[in-house]
Amino acid sequence: MPFIPHTDEDVSKMLAAIGAARLEDLFDEIPPRLCSQGLSLVPPGVGEMEILRLMQARAERDGRYANFIGAGAYEHHIPAAVWEIAGRGEFYSAYTPYQAEASQGTLQVIYEYQSMMAGLMAMEVSNASLYDGASAFGEAILMAVRAHKGARRILVPKTVHPTYRKVASALVKSQGIELIEIDYDPASGTVGPLPEVAGLAALVVAQPNFFGRLEAVDALTDWAHDRGALVIALLNPMAAALFVPPGEWGREGADIAVGEGQPLGVPLSAGGPYFGFMCCKESLVRQMPGRLVGRTVDLEGRAGFTLTLQAREQHIRRSKATSNICTNQGLLVLAATVYMALLGAEGLARVAAQAHANTRRLIDRLTAIPGVRRAFAGPFFHEAVIQLDLPARELLRAMRAQGILGGLDLAEHYPELGAAILVCVTETKTEEDIDQYVAQFERIATKRRDQPPCAYKPT
Repeated sequence: MPFIPHTDEDVSKMLAAIGAARLEDLFDEIPPRLCSQGLSLVPPGVGEMEILRLMQARAERDGRYANFIGAGAYEHHIPAAVWEIAGRGEFYSAYTPYQAEASQGTLQVIYEYQSMMAGLMAMEVSNASLYDGASAFGEAILMAVRAHKGARRILVPKTVHPTYRKVASALVKSQGIELIEIDYDPASGTVGPLPEVAGLAALVVAQPNFFGRLEAVDALTDWAHDRGALVIALLNPMAAALFVPPGEWGREGADIAVGEGQPLGVPLSAGGPYFGFMCCKESLVRQMPGRLVGRTVDLEGRAGFTLTLQAREQHIRRSKATSNICTNQGLLVLAATVYMALLGAEGLARVAAQAHANTRRLIDRLTAIPGVRRAFAGPFFHEAVIQLDLPARELLRAMRAQGILGGLDLAEHYPELGAAILVCVTETKTEEDIDQYVAQFERIATKRRDQPPCAYKPT
């Protein structure tokens, strides 16, 4: 059916029927400061050739940067086969899996994805994914409260990604759920002393945490379980390929595992779209949001796939729904499935190990520069925090001018760290990339340090 846009007359009649003077009145709940005042950089309608030249010119103007920023979105090598397969017509525009007889291919992909994620996390069940890591984290908190029946307090370390904490707060603050923030140990950058809390539903354990540090996951898991609370593991899936998976933490394993799936074959792509993953113990499956695909047989004994669990308001009474999730980011899940199938368990572990080795190499060389030191002692994965004796923002701006995205300035989120940068290195960085980073870093830092102080002093 072709799309037929509304005419001005149609729009006027509809607005009159609902008592609105103009279209903008329908969005008056949005603060004016968030509304676009016009897209000045978007030209009027032009032909394909003209727009292609415009895009090429802007890409050349933006340049290509050596990226050493992580903080939740990571630049990994994606084999060409991943999106060559994901971009095929039968996958790229596949039918949504409501009708099993029309969607066997899509359902099989999701089933295989679930099997791979459950294996990677050493958990019993995986759903068909969520919107992104932050919303998956929020959904895990809601799931833990539902499962605990009465307890409504969650311990959330300050070392959890700041954006994830904001998203979770937005999701649960109107539902009588209390997020209790736990400070970190300033020497180690890991979870500090845990408070005794009545009505505790869950403890969140990030592995690695936002600083790249590895937490004492066994001790934290057992501490929570000894107090009758669940454990929500917040994971970088690449780290799960190298370290103990959440299903094997402590005596009983974590109860829920969530995180951002972007490292598994999804490009950075200006910030999205990405996908969130969620795994859990089988005993909690009825509280899991989203879809669950199962394998069965038909009347003739042939293997087939179907939606086994659909705890969504579209399928059951709204009061019984676990979430209003309306998609499982199917195309990105397909890419992740192809990526994991191509690399296998050994390949994922090698990628993770190389990323860690590259990060150690860079951090060791940076901390040999006068005025640069590691903020926290102890093991890390492929991110680490360094502290400087000069403003981090100025150094990063100068690095960017040399074609290097040097890391994330932590001043906004953790001002108590002073001049601090979160640096990330993945397997995509060569020895030459690291050499160039160190050379530019040292040159800029030395130049800034040697500059005489400004003679002008404001009165």
